[in-house]
Amino acid sequence: MPAPDSPSPIAGHPTESAYLPPGARPVDTGDYPYAPMRGRPRLRWPGDARVAFWIAPNVEHYEWQPPVNPNRTPYPRTTPDVLNYSWRDYTHRVGFRRIVEEMAKRDIRGSVSLSVSVCDHFPDEVRQMCDLGWELFSHGLYNTRYFYGMSLEDQRAVIRASQEAIGRFGQRLDGWLTPAITPSLETQRLLAEAGLRYTLDYFHDDQPMPLDVGPDHRFVTVPYSIEMNDIPLAHWNNMAVDEMLTTLKAQFDRLYAEGAENGRVMCFAIHPFVLGQPHRIDAFAEFLDHVKSHDQVWYPTAREIAAHYEATHYDTMTDWLGQLHGDRA
Repeated sequence: MPAPDSPSPIAGHPTESAYLPPGARPVDTGDYPYAPMRGRPRLRWPGDARVAFWIAPNVEHYEWQPPVNPNRTPYPRTTPDVLNYSWRDYTHRVGFRRIVEEMAKRDIRGSVSLSVSVCDHFPDEVRQMCDLGWELFSHGLYNTRYFYGMSLEDQRAVIRASQEAIGRFGQRLDGWLTPAITPSLETQRLLAEAGLRYTLDYFHDDQPMPLDVGPDHRFVTVPYSIEMNDIPLAHWNNMAVDEMLTTLKAQFDRLYAEGAENGRVMCFAIHPFVLGQPHRIDAFAEFLDHVKSHDQVWYPTAREIAAHYEATHYDTMTDWLGQLHGDRA
């Protein structure tokens, strides 16, 4: 049985905005400049791979009765929502195991978008992921506690709690996906200040990119996906299993072809309570076999993508952006 939901380190601090006072806010995020694909320096992956292919299992935990956030409700119905709570709990009872088995058969590691409360509620799952060589990155405390409206100090507290929880399993926290993708304008700077190296909160490119978090830190966006993501595919777009499979193959095939000229990233973001259902798991296995049938593919973790990019391409891209935009980059 999981332990009772533990108290959040979040206290009732007022919202702050130390970085971007309201009068100075740009019309866009201001975190990255425009970077057309035409003319970009070539990104090379290890082994001259065309595509860095990675899988992000979202191993989340939803609270039975989460705190109220005026900007977003975690469940589509009035809480307590028995249907939706128990559906998400399928992850830990059944779906997780199916996902792990299919990935392990093909020697594909996961980079886990982890609600770090899982470290307390389901530690055996976390130990199994570590034993398989999977990376853990933080998806916040619970997927029912959002960053919308959260003060900077409360955001820092969640980041520290994530570092502590993942550190107990022998891993360093390098990456981040804000719960339900609800970052504030300041979140990425707080992550960089805390020593994290990459974020998955941006959806603007098929390659990693430098993110401007100030002159004191180097920080990278690694492509995650809201398109190749089982929840939008199966539920927002109401796709049948064969349509999902066709879509995933088309995404991979196009990126593999384009990667012959300039390296690409494909992420498949999955949720075990969705993809781990009996009627979908065979399509997942078939898609993995399709990817594995190609020889110029690299199978890194998100941490390895960010590290390779930072070591081999970050400065090249920053210089190129500087030439393109003058002193903005």
